[in-house]
Parts: sequence; C-alpha cells; structure tokens
Amino acid sequence: MRINPVAFTIFGIEVKWYGILIALGVFLGIFFTEKMAEKKNYSRGLYKDISTDVSLFAVLIGVLGARLYYVIFEWDYYSQHLDEIFAIRNGGLAIYGGIIFGGLTIYFFCKRKKVNCLTLLDCVAPGLALAQAIGRWGNYINGEAHGGVTNVPWAILVDGQRVHPTFFYESIVNFSIFLFLYFYLSKRQKFEGQLISVYTIVYGIARFFIEGMRTDSLYIGDFRVSQLVSLGIIIFGIAIRLIAKREQKNIK
Repeated sequence: MRINPVAFTIFGIEVKWYGILIALGVFLGIFFTEKMAEKKNYSRGLYKDISTDVSLFAVLIGVLGARLYYVIFEWDYYSQHLDEIFAIRNGGLAIYGGIIFGGLTIYFFCKRKKVNCLTLLDCVAPGLALAQAIGRWGNYINGEAHGGVTNVPWAILVDGQRVHPTFFYESIVNFSIFLFLYFYLSKRQKFEGQLISVYTIVYGIARFFIEGMRTDSLYIGDFRVSQLVSLGIIIFGIAIRLIAKREQKNIK
C-alpha cells in the first residue's frame, strides 16, 4: 500500500514525509555526534560543544551540496526548468553531494579551530550513518531510489511493478554501520580516524553494488556517478586508515 507523501497540511503548506524524515535523521545524527564527543570526554584536541557547532554548519552546507550535486548531473533537465532548482521539497538531494560538502566543511572548520579533523570525523561517522538510514525511508514514500523489476519475496510495488527495494538495502547497511561504530568499535578504537575509515570503506563498497541495481542513477557518459564516487571514497578510507595507523605507530 502506497503511503501519501504528504504527512499533513498547515496553513495551506504541505509538509511531506521526505522532509520530516530528513529532519529526524539530522537531529539524531547531531545527537549521536555529541554523544561520541562526550565519550571522548572532549579530549584529544576537542572542546565542549565543538561537535554541535560544526554539525550545524556541515548540515547546512551539506544540504546545499546535495542539491548542487544533483542539479549538476541533471542539468539537461534543470537548464530548461530553472524555477525548480531550489524546489528540494520535491526530492532531488544526492547523498554523496551532502557527504562531500559536509566533509569539506568539517575539514576547514578543524583547520581554523586547530583541532584534529580525524577525531571529529570519528565523532560524526556513527550519526551520519544513522541519519542516512532514516532518510532513505523518505525515498520509499516518494516512490524513488528503487531497483529494477524482480520476483524476490521482499520486492515492493512501484507503478504496478515489483522492484528491488534498494532504498531498504542501503538503509539496512547504514543502520548496521551505525550499530557497529557506536556500540562496538568506539569502545575498542585503536587510532584516530578508525571509525571514519570503516564508514567510508564499508559504505562505499555497499553503495557501489546497490547503485548498480538502481534505475534512477545519475550518469557521466556510460558510467554511474555514484559508483565512481564510491570507488573514490573507498580509496579515501583506505588512505586514512593506512596514514592514521602509521602516525599512531610513530607516536608510540
């Protein structure tokens, strides 16, 4: 049964589930980022409330980046519909754009405040994964981010066809990453950057294969953009892991 994308109407304005779920994901993402900072006792170069400060900036820039990323790779359409560029209430946010721009915001914030960027990224990683897991359900309600036709028992019905619920696959992966990072690895962390490296490597691999199943991918020529970016963040995660472990050994 299809859920109405509009949750409720107030003063003639439609409030959609897509926006509600994104807002919930952002709230919980910031909440768990702050909890991670508390676990570190604001040590290792962090000061009280820095995680909240940077999260608010990163979310704002990340949303703009997510929209910009989507518009750039759908420019053939938006160049003819300029009035829709800022209509994010109708969908059209690319998570990789949000991650890239949000990550750059954190990096420059840390450079300015002279704090360890890897430490802060470790605090952000579990909450980011949880926010993504929640936000993907907005795709389900909008009837988007699904895969091709299939007969698997867990298929969902979209436009009269049974299709792969790729939004669900990604949500499960992200929720699993959150549980692993927050409840297990954060208590056994051996070096700065360990959590963010695990997030980028695991999510990058999962997204690469899930993206290959989707029917609404953004393309550069014959290549799916998100698969190319997935390869990039996997390499980035491996690089962080190798460099951080080497620096840890040098400190010892």
